[in-house]
Amino acid sequence: MRLSFILILSIAYITGACQSKSGSKEEVYTYPIEKTDAEWKKILTDEEFYILRQQGTEYAFSGEYWDNKKKGTYYSRATGQPLFSSEHKYKSGTGWPSFYKPINENAVKELVDKSHGMVRTEVVDSGSGSHLGHVFNDGPAPTGLRYCMNSASMIFVADGEELPSIVKEWKEKYDK
Repeated sequence: MRLSFILILSIAYITGACQSKSGSKEEVYTYPIEKTDAEWKKILTDEEFYILRQQGTEYAFSGEYWDNKKKGTYYSRATGQPLFSSEHKYKSGTGWPSFYKPINENAVKELVDKSHGMVRTEVVDSGSGSHLGHVFNDGPAPTGLRYCMNSASMIFVADGEELPSIVKEWKEKYDK
């Protein structure tokens, strides 16, 4: 009985390691792209809205990109902003796409997340403040970081593929 209880607690902790529902965001920041919930709901699916705008998460090993091995770039599904390169992706064993660093230092913002009885670091895109996942200090060299992201928060474009319109729009407005 005691072993079952310990096993259940362990599974809950491991599952919670990448789950998110942001507690309080102590920092006030104005993002270049700000929309109402109604506007977000017009461009995002229910799952994408839940993850990106309500700090939700997908189940481990269920997202589209957790095991993606193609070369390319991961963009914010909310804004089309470039976030991560496949060059920095690695297999963390957690069931979520994991990266040891963002594509550049300004691609994401890190916020304090005090949800689920823990203090963690939430990762949002710097274009809209949309939730991507969390970052942990148990990643590989050279950074020692694990950016544990939700597949539904991103769009992957393989090298050589045409960029979707949302990415083209981001590049026209913000990549100057």
